[in-house]
Amino acid sequence: MSNTPWLPKGPALLFAPADRPERFSKAAERSDMVILDLEDGCRAENRAEARQNVINADLDPERTIVRINAVDSSDFAADIAAVVDSPLRTVMVPKVESAVSFTDAYSNRPALPADFRAIALIETPRGVVNLAEIAADPQVVALFWGAEDLTAAVGGTSSRYGADEVPTPGGGPSGHPGGYREVPRLTRAMVLMHAAAAGIVALDSIHADTKDIEGTRAEAVDAAASGFAATVSIHPGLVPAIREAYAPTEEQATWARRVIEGAAENSGAFALDGQMIDAPLLRQAEVIAARIR
Repeated sequence: MSNTPWLPKGPALLFAPADRPERFSKAAERSDMVILDLEDGCRAENRAEARQNVINADLDPERTIVRINAVDSSDFAADIAAVVDSPLRTVMVPKVESAVSFTDAYSNRPALPADFRAIALIETPRGVVNLAEIAADPQVVALFWGAEDLTAAVGGTSSRYGADEVPTPGGGPSGHPGGYREVPRLTRAMVLMHAAAAGIVALDSIHADTKDIEGTRAEAVDAAASGFAATVSIHPGLVPAIREAYAPTEEQATWARRVIEGAAENSGAFALDGQMIDAPLLRQAEVIAARIR
């Protein structure tokens, strides 16, 4: 794995079923990165064919992620083998619960390519309580979280407040009705915090209501301001709202450009307009620059 910190190629990531190759190019064109889905978005009986689709995918490897099946599933080994046989090198691993199980799952496999990267999807209670060790795993370059699977795993019936419910204080981004209930909200914050502590990025969960553009925008505005590097979507119609929400202001763009230029001329920390710029602030500038691109 490269020592260079991984950043998504933009704020809007989009799932595409791996068993629908005719959708690959369109999904890639309409998003910043496409996630070819071998797990929930792919019919189980189509997975063998879907793996071949991954191998044959004519997509930019730097803008493509493959969501494989969980490490304890019967599909895991074949999914990994398909990715290794393809030009793609970034995988999303669902239901990651510990660094030990995640790393050990590779132990009896052929050596992975040096530039192989993994995004750990946190969607079980055990994954949440083991976030520190998962984030510290050297193969993990980002954390992502799933509200719906997590809610089901803790015995809940809905991840969000209904339109006729009154959220608890702070329950919805920007006061938007239908915000997350307490357990998903806690998990969302913990994923962001543990990613930051480990020096990797966090990706925000999907907005399940694909027709709710304003709700998507409100959540993405909050995600961008809070520190998430990108938001994931299951519908291309939500991509414009996500991009708009993450778009830096002119002031932010100018600051980021100056920080990056200053870092190129300084090997360590340096001062910019009275502010001390060190590695964390440089990383923030790089995130802003990536959003501009």
